[in-house]
Amino acid sequence: MSAAAPVTTARLRHDRALVLFTAARVVAVTGSAVTGVAMPLLVLQLSGSAFLTALVAAGQVAPYLMFGLIAGAVADRVPRRRLMVAAQLSSAAALTTVPLAHAADLLAPAHALVVVLVVATSFVWFDAAAFGALPAIVGRDRIVAANSLVWTSSTLVAIAAPALGGLLVAWLGAAQALSVDAAAYVGTAVLVLAIAAPMGPLAVGGPGDESVIRATLRADIREGLRFVLRQPTVRDLTLVGVGNSIAGGAVTALLVLLAVDELGVPGDGRRYGVMLAAAAAGGFLAASALPWLSRRLPTGWLTLGGLALGVPAVAGLAATPSYTTVLILLLGWAFSNTLVILNGIATRQRVTPDHLQARVNTTARMIAWGGTPFGAVLGGLAAQLTGVPIALGGAATVLAVSLGIATSTGLRRRDFGSNDV
Repeated sequence: MSAAAPVTTARLRHDRALVLFTAARVVAVTGSAVTGVAMPLLVLQLSGSAFLTALVAAGQVAPYLMFGLIAGAVADRVPRRRLMVAAQLSSAAALTTVPLAHAADLLAPAHALVVVLVVATSFVWFDAAAFGALPAIVGRDRIVAANSLVWTSSTLVAIAAPALGGLLVAWLGAAQALSVDAAAYVGTAVLVLAIAAPMGPLAVGGPGDESVIRATLRADIREGLRFVLRQPTVRDLTLVGVGNSIAGGAVTALLVLLAVDELGVPGDGRRYGVMLAAAAAGGFLAASALPWLSRRLPTGWLTLGGLALGVPAVAGLAATPSYTTVLILLLGWAFSNTLVILNGIATRQRVTPDHLQARVNTTARMIAWGGTPFGAVLGGLAAQLTGVPIALGGAATVLAVSLGIATSTGLRRRDFGSNDV
């Protein structure tokens, strides 16, 4: 495939396989946005605990720490389509138990948190397969434009979806609204099955006894780790991402508490959904801007700029301003957070060999995103003991320290290039 002409998202919209892949992401994001509104409110209603509510955000990421390495290795060995479909159907089944338990008056906070863990675990395997599937569908020379199309489409929908989620929570109740996400997971599985293009991996491991398979998986995991730790740009972006994810985990976990306890937002979900929509709008702007920015600024500068924008946004949230100001600050924080994340993903996919795509991306994501559950738990504990504003101030401090560390790495001088592969 020639890379002579610039690849734009407009040209990629004629690629049926990519359109279906993007549609699958859009449907999944729509359903997940409903859960993003409903689940924290549900746990807060069931428990009244800031700490347990924060565990929702922690539980959404913690499985990546447990399964990220092996999921990446497996996704480079088994059919990725099959893995993605199985993950979506598992999530649908888990979510369906919540409205059923609620209807039977048997729903407890522990049940809801277990469902969060099951859905998040399924996502690890889906994500590992999707990381390798997208380059296989479009080719690495089109990956930045393809990522932009996928992310802008899904985040554009995510701007309206949280508000829709708030309306569904107000209409159906938090527990019953989760049925919408369960249906979305089934729809995503159907769309993935409809993609005709091969998703890889190019070579699937052949038959062998169990000890040989285990040894090969261990070797595959080590190979992915070595690439992440030895490739300079990937290594620095991954390590800097830890601080970004710690702060992001705290902010995400504290949003519902900021809304209900500090701003006096009603617990029916509508105005909280608008807050999540503002954050989604920031993510959309970042995804839309990334291709343009990446053609004009060095890779390292994009990450440093994203971190620098995030510090005042999170510090502003700590001051508990008006509801309208919070919406603006959330948009700015989400823009900065998403820019750092997407820049890391696109860079990894551009420099990683095809046979390492799933392993390298899940390994790097596991490390970079691994701070999220710690940030969520620490943020929840701080809010329980000292209040939401001080907890958010701590998140801003973590982000500022991360920016200081990032400026001491090679990122402030580094651009993506052949000499860095």
